[in-house]
Amino acid sequence: MNILERKPPSLARNVRRLGHLDLAGAGQVCVAGNYAYVGHLPNKSNLGTTIVDVSEPRNPKVVATITLDDPTSHSHKARVVGDIMIVNHERNPTKVGRRADDLPQVKRKLGDELGREPTQAEIAARLMVSEADVREIEAEAKRGYHMGGFKVWDVSKPDQPNEIVHHKTGGIGVHRFDMDERYAYISTEMAGYIGNILVIYDMRDPAQPAEVSRWWLPGQHVAGGETPTWPGRQHRLHHALRFGNEMWASCWHGGFRIADVSDLGKPKTLGGYNYHPLFPEPTHTVMPVAGRIGGRRIAVAIDEEDAAVSASEEEARRGRAHACILTFDATDPAAIKPLGQFQVSELDSPFSRTGAARFGAHQFCERVSGTIMYAVWFAGGLRIVDVADPLAPKEIGHFIPEPAGGRSAPQSNDVALDHRGLIYIVDRWVGFDVLEFSGTA
Repeated sequence: MNILERKPPSLARNVRRLGHLDLAGAGQVCVAGNYAYVGHLPNKSNLGTTIVDVSEPRNPKVVATITLDDPTSHSHKARVVGDIMIVNHERNPTKVGRRADDLPQVKRKLGDELGREPTQAEIAARLMVSEADVREIEAEAKRGYHMGGFKVWDVSKPDQPNEIVHHKTGGIGVHRFDMDERYAYISTEMAGYIGNILVIYDMRDPAQPAEVSRWWLPGQHVAGGETPTWPGRQHRLHHALRFGNEMWASCWHGGFRIADVSDLGKPKTLGGYNYHPLFPEPTHTVMPVAGRIGGRRIAVAIDEEDAAVSASEEEARRGRAHACILTFDATDPAAIKPLGQFQVSELDSPFSRTGAARFGAHQFCERVSGTIMYAVWFAGGLRIVDVADPLAPKEIGHFIPEPAGGRSAPQSNDVALDHRGLIYIVDRWVGFDVLEFSGTA
């Protein structure tokens, strides 16, 4: 078929919507029992967490909302195990987002090039921001931030959540994390380290989280005499997931690592793989596929399309590979081998080139029992991908939500499954959908 004759992309295949709410922009959705727990991105209302009754998936109902008492922070991640909910507490970004992290190295590099202290105008031009943005970044650094950490809530009555403790950590606070019935596996900045590291807490007494151990990439512990070989926070922990006696750690532009936690007090790195470069977008999540495929242990990683862009930057990024799903042979953690990838074409979504909207991958459901991955692309929506053949992952269903709240594109941000096999996706701008996968028949 001639490209000019191509039919418009379908918004759904083998997936149907059961329910919808126009919830504020969200970073994560976690489903436990008949309730969905949604963590919200920074917003004017200081909304932190929304708890939704999904016992009737066609009629989801908000039963509780939690607001933050600190306007400098956000709480966009939430996990629940039993009666305990943990939410992150992280500093709000400046309006230029992660580019603020680049300021120190940009100043140093410009100074080396110019042989003098660079002006704010020169720094702004290099960062592709305004001079006012540079002043805001510098002012934020001077003010400091002391509220980072995580909060523990009692959700034995989901419609009446009760705060147990706000546990402080360090730096800009906690990002994404994992937890189980006994431990919390927290990704946070800490004093003396560059970028997020893993801190494991014993949650036997939820009111008094007790640190068990730490794990980091060699080079992060500057207070211990280590020196990073990368600029800024490029190599850092995004978050780590526990599978048996292993932690699977996504490390941003450092790829991923596997750590042995059979002795939880002494995590030990078994191996890892860094595919950056060639792939330009950072590693967001990594996990093993259950069981073996062809006698091999297979791992899947998903990268994050790192930032929304202005019109001028969008033109500059043309031709750059989008964030995607990658598969690996991880049979020997010390000799991991890349196998395949799954990409979504810009032609597969009507929202792929909408100004200021990200398009590529972001996240997949972190707990699946087979070879089917449930992943979200920002402007590409839900993508259901079978990795039974890790050399050639295959899409078997998709759902692209219509833009809500007057937005020009969807920005699907996270996905979860419940005990019934229903799918939940949230949008970083506005939206909460309950979906059902009909299979490939």
